[in-house]
Amino acid sequence: MHNFLQLTPVQQNILIASIIGDGEITKLYKSRRKNHSYREHFGIDQKEYRKWKVSFFNGLLYITHKSQCVRSSSLPLFTKLYPHFYHDDGSKHIPLSLLPYCTLPHFLSVLYMDDGSLCISSQINRRKKRIYLTPHIYLYLQCYPPHELQQLQNHIFTHFGITFRLSKHPDGQGNILKTTSVKDTFLFLDTIAPVTYTCPSMYYKTNWNERFNMEKQKWKNRFPDFDLLTSSSERVKPYSTEEIRLLKEMKQEGATIQEIADVLQRSYWSIVYKWREIKDK
Repeated sequence: MHNFLQLTPVQQNILIASIIGDGEITKLYKSRRKNHSYREHFGIDQKEYRKWKVSFFNGLLYITHKSQCVRSSSLPLFTKLYPHFYHDDGSKHIPLSLLPYCTLPHFLSVLYMDDGSLCISSQINRRKKRIYLTPHIYLYLQCYPPHELQQLQNHIFTHFGITFRLSKHPDGQGNILKTTSVKDTFLFLDTIAPVTYTCPSMYYKTNWNERFNMEKQKWKNRFPDFDLLTSSSERVKPYSTEEIRLLKEMKQEGATIQEIADVLQRSYWSIVYKWREIKDK
């Protein structure tokens, strides 16, 4: 594979997000090889996610288990990509020339699973015995300068309709990207859901239903008689008889989860859970 354009669009999106995120293009120290290669270190708890990522690449990327790395061979592909991601001094920059290729949800999914977090702020109302949860998406890209993050922020808004804001951070170059509205947080999670659905090891930050249940358990230990509420109450409202009928009908006709979610105006994960519940009855 010598040419970026020979990669499939999905591979292009995942590879660009990976190099922006946890990956790096490297030339092995005193090696005689003339080309660069790809390398990505990971902790043992991230192994399943890295296996998922590698599965898209038909052998172009592989895992070395002993060193806990995702790697590639030395290839002209990575030599040609290097200047898109690195300054002459070796510091990283966002590949603005490659962002026009990054229009699939795979790009956001990998950027987030590599370098993001689902952070939840809470507010306790002791009088009403309620705990309100507000989720935010954080992309910890503090190694990039603010003007580059702004261009990435604009790209995400233009192609996915999701608004991120620059937020101060003590490390790196001083800024990260975060969603400030609950609407954008859930739009982000819904956008990546058809991709992240196939990576269960990351559900704790990609699957709101799963995360909400984890939070429920956590808060129940501290406040057993309090109600836990999220700012997205319309997402967890009960399904009407008509919605259930339509869901079953569309499923029998071969509609995808996303198509059903769009028609019922529910989240991707909500449809996944409801269909599982219907099947198990």
